[in-house]
Amino acid sequence: MIDLYTFTTPNGRKASIMLEEVALPYTVHKIDITKQEQFTPKYIAINPNSKIPAIVDQETGITVFESGAILIYLAEKTSKLLPKEPKNRFQVIEWLMFQMGGVGPMFGQLNHFKKFASEKIPYAIERYEKETLRIYSVLDKQLADNEFIAGDYSIADIATYPWVAIYEMQGLTLDNHPNLHRWVETLQQRPAVQRGMNVP
Repeated sequence: MIDLYTFTTPNGRKASIMLEEVALPYTVHKIDITKQEQFTPKYIAINPNSKIPAIVDQETGITVFESGAILIYLAEKTSKLLPKEPKNRFQVIEWLMFQMGGVGPMFGQLNHFKKFASEKIPYAIERYEKETLRIYSVLDKQLADNEFIAGDYSIADIATYPWVAIYEMQGLTLDNHPNLHRWVETLQQRPAVQRGMNVP
């Protein structure tokens, strides 16, 4: 049994989608970050960085925080969605790192300055929207020759999808990125993705 500590954010949804895809039983523990629950001593003992998600694998006694690390852990535990052959494996890992270092931080900053900042700063909004659209173009180009980001469906797709799926909330469109749009619609149809997006 996996204990999943999560909330309704793109990073949180990566873990729940993955758990649904690999069909591992899990228990959801909602950590309401709007109420600062991630800063309680009990949760800090699980994740010293006070972020969601985190998991505790009751079978192995292993605790994992950071969403990308969680995806790798679950992929290795189940031998699913992360190839063993080195070339394909590292293609998946490099696109996972692209999500962790680019997609998440840039899209997250756009969310903050466009939707949640108490002061609207045009420079910041323009900067992060421009970078988000550039990343859309990178993904669109990659998906022109691949059904999924790294060839076959993998943790690279699971990591990236919850961030791209919020494009309308960000006031953006995928009209100029047809391959990315096709990919989003494909993943939207996956039952495990649908279930994972509804957690918690």
